[in-house]
Amino acid sequence: MRYFEFSDDKSSKFWEITLADTAVTVRFGRIGAKGQSKTHTFADAASAQIEADKLVREKTRKGYVETTPGASNPAPRPA
Repeated sequence: MRYFEFSDDKSSKFWEITLADTAVTVRFGRIGAKGQSKTHTFADAASAQIEADKLVREKTRKGYVETTPGASNPAPRPA
């Protein structure tokens, strides 16, 4: 499981992704709330990994910062 947060003047949101074999589950919502979750199943584990990596890149491009315990957080990119 990888956990990301985004905060600005208007919102504080989280986004979480879990990869389990051929299933990719994302959970998202406002920080402090349970949020919503969606699971997508793929034909094989490699396809699931490719999709998970793509989703993580999209979220980090939008400004989400990984806060997963033990994760190495890169320095934020300038806007």
